[in-house]
Amino acid sequence: MSTGPGADSAPVHQSTLKTRGRGETFSSLGIRNYRLFFTGAIVSNTGTWMARITQDWLVLSLTGSAAAVGITTALQFLPMLLFGLYGGVIADRYPKRNLLLVSQAALGLCGLALAVLTLSGSVQVWHVYLIAFLLGMVTVVDNPARQAYVAEMVGPKQLRNAVSLNSANFQSARLVGPAVAGVLIAGVGSGWAFLLNGLSFIAPLVSLLLMRTGELHKVERAPRGKGQLREGLRYVAGRPDLIWPIVLVGFIGTFGFNFPIWLTAFSEEVFHVGAGTYGFLNTLMAAGSLVGALAAARRGSTRLRMLVIAAAVFGVLEIAAALSPAFWMFALLLVPIGMIGLTVNITANSAVTMATDPAMRGRVMSLYMMVFAGGTPIGAPLLGWVTDTYGARVGFATGGVISLAAAGVIGLVLARVGGLKMAFGWRHGHPQVRFVARERLATAA
Repeated sequence: MSTGPGADSAPVHQSTLKTRGRGETFSSLGIRNYRLFFTGAIVSNTGTWMARITQDWLVLSLTGSAAAVGITTALQFLPMLLFGLYGGVIADRYPKRNLLLVSQAALGLCGLALAVLTLSGSVQVWHVYLIAFLLGMVTVVDNPARQAYVAEMVGPKQLRNAVSLNSANFQSARLVGPAVAGVLIAGVGSGWAFLLNGLSFIAPLVSLLLMRTGELHKVERAPRGKGQLREGLRYVAGRPDLIWPIVLVGFIGTFGFNFPIWLTAFSEEVFHVGAGTYGFLNTLMAAGSLVGALAAARRGSTRLRMLVIAAAVFGVLEIAAALSPAFWMFALLLVPIGMIGLTVNITANSAVTMATDPAMRGRVMSLYMMVFAGGTPIGAPLLGWVTDTYGARVGFATGGVISLAAAGVIGLVLARVGGLKMAFGWRHGHPQVRFVARERLATAA
């Protein structure tokens, strides 16, 4: 693993940890503290997915507008754009377990507040907007603290596996949450889904309290001082193996991950299905994402070449789904979209996490999350407007085209930084495109 500055930091990053077999897929779960963390997270993640689906459907029911769904999503991620870097400074400065106890409790209270408003029949769209913004404010600190805390629980040798299992955890909950939300919305109303979400945060709070702090891998905390934010930005700016994956996931997150807008619009306007089928579509995407997460947990290396290729395939699949003439074709394409989209996220997250010095990890991961999720306040309203104005198909295709273009441009940049050129040839009777060293091309010529 290269951690040096400049072009010598290996634009194609490969970890030193190699998986040896199927048992390695879940190796991090052998660590007691991480096992507690994982168990608590799967409960709260299920509640979170229930609330996300219910929130989108509630806003659409109150307003009839895909743009309003986009505004809700934007408000939830706006704090990450505005204050995300400060959250990383806080995560590097204070004990992460204490920060997580506070943030997880706050997330639970937000869920309970929305449940009370909905069950009482007094909920209005501005209530949803406000609580979405408050959730985003809490996430500013929760995200970098949670991601950095994983390293303290498992240590460097198991870090890549734990990052992948975290994503598998999130996507496993995504399989259950939307389906349960669809049943609750249709059967007893949205308020009960919000109530279960609020109560689900008891699980991670208990798991944090049960952890053995003496078994944590100690990381030196950054002392209080001036210039820590600028220090983190300078650190990333001098590292091509950090900055370009962050830029790529920024484009993908801003324009390619607006599924709440597109799936609600396709459900309502294109295929004319109800909340239950909307939940089913989210479940299909989650199934693909889970496969992608488990595959990532088994891989022993993280290559930026894989990141660029996956991002390009992701864009192509979104365009294909946007043009699908039949519901069954659209639904089936959501599975590989989920799998490849998760591959993009995990590959970038793992490469950035593992290449970052521990003392800088909170600030670097806050920048990663600010770019990945913080672009949503820009992309969600914009693509919500495109979807409302030109239709769901155009909106979805727009996200795919931008993702594909970003992958192409940044792939060329990474190749140039790494001293590579594109080479064309034939293999087994088929055309092949690959990147090879400039010196090798010169020799061949």
